[in-house]
Amino acid sequence: MSESTTTDAAREAADAAGEDQDLGAAGSQLSTAPTDTVVPGSFGGVRGPGAKGSLTWTLREITGWARWFWRQLTSMRVALILLFMLSLGAIPGSLIPQTGADALKVESFKAAHKTLGPLYERLGLFHVYSSVWFSAIYILLFVSLIGCIVPRTWQFVGQLRSRPPGAPRRLTRLPAYATWRTDAEPEAVRAAALRALGRRRFRAHVAGDAVAAEKGYVRELGNLLFHIALIVLLVAFAWGQLYKSDGDKLVIEGDGFANTPTQYDDIKSGSLFSSDDLVPFSFDLHRFTGTYERTGPNRGTPRTYEAALSYREGADGARKKTTVRVNHPLHIGDSKVYLVSHGYAPVVTVRDAKGKVVFHQAVPLLPSDANVTSQGAIKVLDGYTNAKGEREQLGFSAFFVPTFAGAGKGTMVSQFPALDNPVLALTAYHGSLGSDSGIPQNVYQLDTSHAKQFKTADGEIFKDRLAPGQTMKLPGGNGSITFEKDIKEWAGFQIVQEPGSVWALTGAVTAILGLAASLFISRRRVWVRAVRDAEGVTVVEMAGLGRSESAKLPQELGDLAARVHAEAPTRTGPPGQGTAAGGQNSHAPDDAGTSPREQDAADPTVSATEGAEKQ
Repeated sequence: MSESTTTDAAREAADAAGEDQDLGAAGSQLSTAPTDTVVPGSFGGVRGPGAKGSLTWTLREITGWARWFWRQLTSMRVALILLFMLSLGAIPGSLIPQTGADALKVESFKAAHKTLGPLYERLGLFHVYSSVWFSAIYILLFVSLIGCIVPRTWQFVGQLRSRPPGAPRRLTRLPAYATWRTDAEPEAVRAAALRALGRRRFRAHVAGDAVAAEKGYVRELGNLLFHIALIVLLVAFAWGQLYKSDGDKLVIEGDGFANTPTQYDDIKSGSLFSSDDLVPFSFDLHRFTGTYERTGPNRGTPRTYEAALSYREGADGARKKTTVRVNHPLHIGDSKVYLVSHGYAPVVTVRDAKGKVVFHQAVPLLPSDANVTSQGAIKVLDGYTNAKGEREQLGFSAFFVPTFAGAGKGTMVSQFPALDNPVLALTAYHGSLGSDSGIPQNVYQLDTSHAKQFKTADGEIFKDRLAPGQTMKLPGGNGSITFEKDIKEWAGFQIVQEPGSVWALTGAVTAILGLAASLFISRRRVWVRAVRDAEGVTVVEMAGLGRSESAKLPQELGDLAARVHAEAPTRTGPPGQGTAAGGQNSHAPDDAGTSPREQDAADPTVSATEGAEKQ
């Protein structure tokens, strides 16, 4: 008796193992995620005797560790960690001044932070995006994504070329399950199932006595597209950083700009950028228009900033007219011309002691507040002769307000950004302005270390305020300066060339779409089995399996069961010969006393809980 019991137990265990293996095969390849088959420490195996055995064991260990490291590097977990580290690493690049963006701010930061400055310098925080540690994370993430995508892509292609696996022996163990008995032939039931599944866009085929179907490949496709899009983003970002250029140019009304390195006031570029990469174009600024709120709490707020341009693509291109506004740049090839700033350029005329005009042009001044209170320098470097006949340089420290409050009404601070009451305040210097020293100078500042101020007969500093059309005569007959009535405006443009921006945008949009597909689309399989039982009646079983538990799977299976049931309805016959659908307990009447005939006539229902419990 005990021997028989043991045999039965062994047989049941073998059946259970076979069913688990069968169920595992049914759910195989629902994902392309790689699985680990070994763990660290088990690579070398048993070490053989002698030096040869030791060398062989060592090589197996090295190879095993290398493969294990590669699996970890190309796993989704490590890729997400590297992506998170890259995001964290970009934070200092946004908060700390960068040498590539503004070297002066970096020097000011170092001067103000004697302790943090050297520390940040050693950590590479002043040039984050070109630092060793940021580049290492960037490259590791790039390798991780490629190593993750390539095998999963081949596996996904293989799944597309293969057919869904056959049905497990016991469909009742699956999460969603339905069954009923019908008078229809098994072949007719399978044909009806193929039609119903085809209408729901399932890939279906007949495998033995069952129909196997699968749907939701877009989930894996979206997952792969998401990873490919991340690679495109990384490549586009690197391409843009290596070949980009970003320059600023101040243009006065009536002047122009040609896209060559010498024309820029300031230009920054990537390490692989060359002047030949600049898009050939030029433009002229004909007119700048700025309007402002006159009343209310927003008084002085700009309403309109427009720059009327005419531009030419290439050396021989036709001249075209356009208007550039804030956040509406001019697009020329890979270059974008942004309108970023605005100010005034008073036109001044300087005469020497003999009355000869030695300087006549518009001088741009830089605004220092929202009402365009501006300051700058006027430099006469050549051609000036003083009252003694000596050649020297002449300079003026200029302070300009477009709307002056009036004499005796406070300091020289503009009351409104428009030209309502313009006034130009000047302080004159003569001597050497340091332009011949060979040291680069700021065009908006005066170097007065080797220059002297003009003074009045009383020994006071000579300075004056001028309205448009007025002239300030220098002491001792040393000439004059006239503030002309013509006041021009200037516009500041930022010319940006980022060759990878379109690819970056494409990658970002694709990543969002791929992520949405991988999150909201479920991959699932459905099997429909139709066989005759001992009584010669066709028994129909339907079951579904998804990659993850979802309430939609039983609903979808129920809809499919209803479609198949419409063509292969429940068998109607004498009491006791029919069964109701609904899972394992469908052969017994319910507690309310429903007769077997009433159960036979019922539509099939789907059991979601019972199948899940059987797992």
